[in-house]
Amino acid sequence: MGEISLMEKPQEGLAMAGFLQIFLDSHIISAEGLRVKEALPPYLDPNLKIEDLLTGVCFASAGAGFDPVTNELASVLSIEDQLNMFKEYKGKLIAAVGEEKTSLILADSVIIISMGSNDISGTYFLSPYRRIMYNIEDYTTMLVNASSNFLQELYNLGARRIGVLSLGPVGCVPMQRTISGGKDRKCVESVNQASRVYNSKISSSIVALSQSLPDARLVYLEIYDEFNHVMEHLSQFGFEEGSKQCCGIANLEVGPFCNSFALKICEDASKYVFWDSYHPTEKFYSILVTMLIEKNVNKFV
Repeated sequence: MGEISLMEKPQEGLAMAGFLQIFLDSHIISAEGLRVKEALPPYLDPNLKIEDLLTGVCFASAGAGFDPVTNELASVLSIEDQLNMFKEYKGKLIAAVGEEKTSLILADSVIIISMGSNDISGTYFLSPYRRIMYNIEDYTTMLVNASSNFLQELYNLGARRIGVLSLGPVGCVPMQRTISGGKDRKCVESVNQASRVYNSKISSSIVALSQSLPDARLVYLEIYDEFNHVMEHLSQFGFEEGSKQCCGIANLEVGPFCNSFALKICEDASKYVFWDSYHPTEKFYSILVTMLIEKNVNKFV
């Protein structure tokens, strides 16, 4: 999933605004993690009210990535599209509360960016379009350069507190295990290694960019190790299944194919790490977000 959400900072506690892709969803971040409001409505909702703009909206596009090919393959909104909607959103805020108040809202919010897993696990490893042009070192460098430009654009629009999530071990999602994990459906090490290469580069780029942007709070949010920790201690977190998905019978079903017409839905999703072949369950999201908030929230102050 891909989202941009924005919340004004409340009188007490910390609220979030964010570009969220793949690993986090707006319901859990706002309701369970930060307790700002139950869920973030989509920015494109025709019934959106000014109160929604002031307290949090999402600019969501499932499957988006930094690589333009990723967005073309999935027919989703690109990062440029999302930025344009964010600019439009800013204009609506200015019209509603004025430039000074808008500047405060943007500066006091925290923007979360989580993007790149679709690029690496899908576009690079499950399609031929980029592997014939790039090795993984060059491809991850291209993604990180796009990420840096994205951060700069957000800063230019008034954002000051920005968190960038690492990639998780995407070689361990059910789809990768089924397609490339052999008869034992093991984690695909080449995909996980690519994720670690990307994480190392994005972390370094955030440090470098922080030094050139006055008043910015750029925070690298590590989730690879946290994800692995839960996977390696399933019972400790109340899970029973970490390699198969709750929805479907082939461990390939994803997104809209997991619905009321699916051939199989597990009886208790809370016992599974994965809901479909790519996305974790709500329980796992909640655990991961709690870990992230406890470890990183003070870094945005």
